Amino acid sequence: MTKDRRLAWLLGSSALSNLGDGIGKVAFPLLAVSVTRDPVLIAGLSATSFLPWLLFSLLTGVLIDRVDRRKAMLLANAARALIVGGLAVLVLADATTIWLLYAFALALGTVETVADSAAQALIPAVVDRAGLESANGKLQSVEIVGQTFLGGPLGSLTFALFAALPFLLNSVGFAIAAVLLVLLHGKYRPKAVDPEQTALRVQLAEGWRWLRGHALMVQLVLFAASVALTSELAQALLVLYAIEDLGLNAATFGVFALVGGVGGLLGAWLAPRLTKRLPRRTVLTLATGFCGLGFGLMSLVGDPISASLLFGVFAAAVVVINVILGALRGALVPEHLFGRVLGVWRTAVWGAIPLGALLGGLLADWLGTRAVFGVSGALQILLGGFVWISLDRHAAEVDSLNGAPA
Repeated sequence: MTKDRRLAWLLGSSALSNLGDGIGKVAFPLLAVSVTRDPVLIAGLSATSFLPWLLFSLLTGVLIDRVDRRKAMLLANAARALIVGGLAVLVLADATTIWLLYAFALALGTVETVADSAAQALIPAVVDRAGLESANGKLQSVEIVGQTFLGGPLGSLTFALFAALPFLLNSVGFAIAAVLLVLLHGKYRPKAVDPEQTALRVQLAEGWRWLRGHALMVQLVLFAASVALTSELAQALLVLYAIEDLGLNAATFGVFALVGGVGGLLGAWLAPRLTKRLPRRTVLTLATGFCGLGFGLMSLVGDPISASLLFGVFAAAVVVINVILGALRGALVPEHLFGRVLGVWRTAVWGAIPLGALLGGLLADWLGTRAVFGVSGALQILLGGFVWISLDRHAAEVDSLNGAPA
């Protein structure tokens, strides 16, 4: 099977699992809002769903470097189908509470650390270095189409029909995604290492030493974590902003999210084209500034059309950032260390998300939801200046995707 064909199966599975994610990411907060309107509890649900990245990313990274990555992704999707199917049963029985939602969010997030890390690690295995940015753009595209363009509206509309339906569809999406991975032929276990070097502590230390010795990667991790934290200040409150500040309902919230999906899809299309014409450092700086501009202006507008268009600007810009960072990570990190370095990356980046969500909830309780979008936007604009300065010494390496794995 050709590399392009293997990439197609991987993207197909990712598309369906992301469709399930998209349905769930709208249905979960809508279900939570039907139980409580407390902004701290709503933001806490978002924080809980990302908490496993802080707790388990390092261990997941070691796992991904020890096992066949295709099988790990397959089993993780199957587990997610069972978990969310169980939640659907509870919703049907009208037995949900905010604390049960927290428990299910924690379980799904834990399994997601395996599924998403395995998908990222498989990309360099099915494309060559020259195709990394394009492949990461495609992966971002199927994520956006699944999670926002299709999953968001489908999640809100089906929730409006009856609350258990989006969770049932979510479960089916994960199950089919697992089945598709059976068609991804080949072995995807990293090359065997010295048996004396396979101890968990030794493998963790090896990945950490490599990362610590590469100043560019350290700066990229810090930048990505900062983007995640400042963005999540507002993103965790998006459902409250849409329903309370803009006056939307469960069905129209999905349409609002759809505009963000269009923006994200545009960002995935733009990223590889922008980096052919502009230095990557310039693109990262501008994209971070546009993230801040989108959220900052959302704090000032009150009509749904303007707010949704600005959310689309934010989504496009953040996807451009993610595509470039994914390509740089794939080019710089050695294949046999990819899982562990990704584990450190995800611990920092995705660990920043629950922190940002909790801070956003506390700020909203104090200042109001709309003001949090203004704070988030201002911080991201400042972050754009930081990335321009911090990457100055590494501009040549960033712009050429140099740094072959060693």
